[in-house]
Amino acid sequence: MLKFLVTPLARLRAISILEGASLLLLLGVAMPLKYLAHEPAAVRVVGLIHGVLFVAYVLLLIQNTIERRWSAGKLGLGLVLSVLPFGAFYAERRLFQPGDGAGM
Repeated sequence: MLKFLVTPLARLRAISILEGASLLLLLGVAMPLKYLAHEPAAVRVVGLIHGVLFVAYVLLLIQNTIERRWSAGKLGLGLVLSVLPFGAFYAERRLFQPGDGAGM
């Protein structure tokens, strides 16, 4: 197993990056292909991948909130950032840091 993905926080940070990238691919590549080039297949594929990553992100966010005793505000901010373009990258870099303790 990859040693850097051992902790729930490390998994959340990794999934945050993947989820953010999949959202950008969905909005920046797949959606234009669907509406400008009339190729809906890209949305089906990228949308499915993004959906799986989004569910994993939410579950890992909830797990970390419980285990690390994060505040409801931090949980809410993590959820809001997950639906904003580039938000998941911000969350990974600024919100989900080791040793940040409880609260925000």
